Amino acid sequence: MPGMVLFGRRWAIASDDLVFPGVFELFVRVLWWIGILTLYLMHRGKLDCPGGVLLSSYLIVLIILLAVIICTVSAIVCVSMKGTICNPGPRKSMSKLLYVRLALFLPEMVWASLGAAWIEDGVQCDRTVGNGIIATVAVRTRTWCPATLQQGSLSSTSNRTASGTTRSLTRWSAIPQGPPSCRSRTTDYDLVGGDQLNCHFGSILQTTGLQYRDFIHVSFHDKVYELPFLVALDHRKESVVVAVRGTMSLQDILTDLSAESEPVDLECEVQDCWAHKGISQAARYVYRRLINDGILSQAFSIAPEYRLVIVGHSLGAGAAALLTIMLRSPYPRVRCYAFSPPRGLLSKSLYEYSKTFIVSLVLGKDVIPRLSVTNLEDLKRRILRVIAHCNKPKYKILLRACWYELFGGHPEDLPTELDGGDLTQPLLGERSLLAHGSPAYSFSSDSPLESPTKYPPLYPPGRIIHLEEVGTSGRFSCYPAARYSVKWSHESEFSKILIGPKMLTDHMPDILMRALDSVVSDRAACVSCPTQGGSSVEVA
Repeated sequence: MPGMVLFGRRWAIASDDLVFPGVFELFVRVLWWIGILTLYLMHRGKLDCPGGVLLSSYLIVLIILLAVIICTVSAIVCVSMKGTICNPGPRKSMSKLLYVRLALFLPEMVWASLGAAWIEDGVQCDRTVGNGIIATVAVRTRTWCPATLQQGSLSSTSNRTASGTTRSLTRWSAIPQGPPSCRSRTTDYDLVGGDQLNCHFGSILQTTGLQYRDFIHVSFHDKVYELPFLVALDHRKESVVVAVRGTMSLQDILTDLSAESEPVDLECEVQDCWAHKGISQAARYVYRRLINDGILSQAFSIAPEYRLVIVGHSLGAGAAALLTIMLRSPYPRVRCYAFSPPRGLLSKSLYEYSKTFIVSLVLGKDVIPRLSVTNLEDLKRRILRVIAHCNKPKYKILLRACWYELFGGHPEDLPTELDGGDLTQPLLGERSLLAHGSPAYSFSSDSPLESPTKYPPLYPPGRIIHLEEVGTSGRFSCYPAARYSVKWSHESEFSKILIGPKMLTDHMPDILMRALDSVVSDRAACVSCPTQGGSSVEVA
């Protein structure tokens, strides 16, 4: 984990980061060495030509030089495999090996230049040998930058997150932009924002299966604290549906990052009404548009007997939940379905109040319904403790993660023990170390974290339905399709961020839609679960 010190400065690359680039260079060098050796043994009898002695000497020195480089790279790989993330002691010879490896580039460059010069001078020998020398020079010019330090460009990987709306109308944010239905036409609905060619709206039509006449208002206007949304009539369910889009732009990300709490002025008898500032502002914007611009009044003038349903995914789910609370007074029958909402959304009193008319749905280990400022601080401390106590080398942890991602399986079967034997769960296992109640991971002194006034504890909206994968599935067809169980869950089950291979993918709209379709089609997954109030609800 500590960066290596080379040439008097510390680099943002650790000595245990060289296993995989070293193995790759070793593979290329060995193939190269075998090719040059084969070329020399097969054609050494044909080098009795003008300049043949030079070519013979060139190949012999090249074979020896490659052998030395292979030995050096092998030593670098072996040393990089030693120790653990926080114990670089067994790798203390790494800097010397890297100096040796760098020094070997000088004779390699000189010998490549000589080979190019001799070929340029027109050495008249077997054509195969000449072509082999040319190939050798070409390959070497490609490998002058050491593969073991190419990773030292120190680029960091980034997590991706994307969101959209969900289910029927809520598939909105996951739709392709620009299907064959893109065309200009006279609209029978209000259209706001940049969709001059009807491409986005054509995608919505294709995804939802609704008709043009079913849409009352569509807004693609997107600024900080101002989210795109639409209002449509679902005649099959007899509902006026408001769908709020999730994170899809830089402006949306800035709204997400406004994570401080602010008081919310609501027409209800709930005390201590606090909410996520950015999402609260976004919900207030949609509320003003719906009420002040008469959008909802227009919808109910067409279908006065319909009920109001508000949906959204991720950021849109949080805004939909707060919007539902704001509309609770003028529309007492309003209902909200929040798909993968953020955890840090409502104060405790608002969370309890929302249980009667908001249902949240969470898939698997999705990180967003567990995400809040205090949880991130808690995660940072726990990760540092896990890393400090992990006794497995980094390359083994990465290999196990890749195996799980490709083939599925049970990473819990691959333990990562503490020296004292307290830790029995894997670092990257499906059941997170960070949520495991091991004595080694009890934070009696600093957990739960003391929250500053700016970031009081916030909770997810409404009652929570949790979809969990049953069994395992891999990337290949030989593994069965994933199946899911469904249950009501308490918010405390989402009070810690879980580290796992699917913590990000479980938040993706297409994965969520696939899980919902699987649950609906597989009646065996539909179970009767006691609600938090004690009654029984059929989940389908």
